[in-house]
Amino acid sequence: MPLLYVTDLAYPARGRRYGDEDVFLTARLREHFTLALCHPLDAEALLPAFDTVVVRNSGPVLHHQEAYDSFRAAALAAGTRVYNPLTGRGDMAGKQYLVDLTVSGHPVIPTVDDPADLALLPPSPSYAVKPKQGADSIGLTFTPHPDCAPGEFLIQPRIDFAYEVSFYFVDDAFQYALYAPDPARRWELVRYEATPEDLAFARTFIDWNTLGHGIQRVDACRAPSGELLLVELEDLNPYLSLDLLPPEVQDTFLTSLVRSLRDFGA
Repeated sequence: MPLLYVTDLAYPARGRRYGDEDVFLTARLREHFTLALCHPLDAEALLPAFDTVVVRNSGPVLHHQEAYDSFRAAALAAGTRVYNPLTGRGDMAGKQYLVDLTVSGHPVIPTVDDPADLALLPPSPSYAVKPKQGADSIGLTFTPHPDCAPGEFLIQPRIDFAYEVSFYFVDDAFQYALYAPDPARRWELVRYEATPEDLAFARTFIDWNTLGHGIQRVDACRAPSGELLLVELEDLNPYLSLDLLPPEVQDTFLTSLVRSLRDFGA
């Protein structure tokens, strides 16, 4: 099964080494698949030659939104298998899901998209305001008085959380968890021993997303009250921080990924 692996090896991600991770992953995947790498701007032109396209560390889509939208439309029209599947309801579809999950009562950072709805949020001396089509904290500001265009920005109370933690899944199988003990250093991560309660929290969003196959990262913060709250559900091209894992955990992840790709392409 030939794989077209979409990545931007030169993307300058803050605190992350996208290129190194994808060099490692593709080296291991070549042991099981015929594989070629391409930049996201070249993906659409190369679609016809491949059975399956794997979208990985290609940076925020907003940097090449027009090309991504065209690639997505072409893949859907041709019936090309894209991994992760294009039916994701998390970051793949934008950030509206945070507003929707707030309304439905899920354990997320309370979020609205209209300053007129500020009273629906817990009172806060400061609010985080960020573009609904944002990524990597691009455009994030903090203000005591949000005044932004309705429907275009997310508004959340600024939470003094203890730490952020990420749970990594292949399909619906939990792989590992990492956390940032210092909230000011988001990408200085160490291993995290997830409790049954933590995993139940994370699986809530894996089940909600209904992706049959794919890599997903559930990002959460530990609120002052002790509960976990969803920060984001990354289901497009989640960075995996594989370099922080011991070899045996890397091997387990790769085994799960190979199995998932084979099942996806069957």
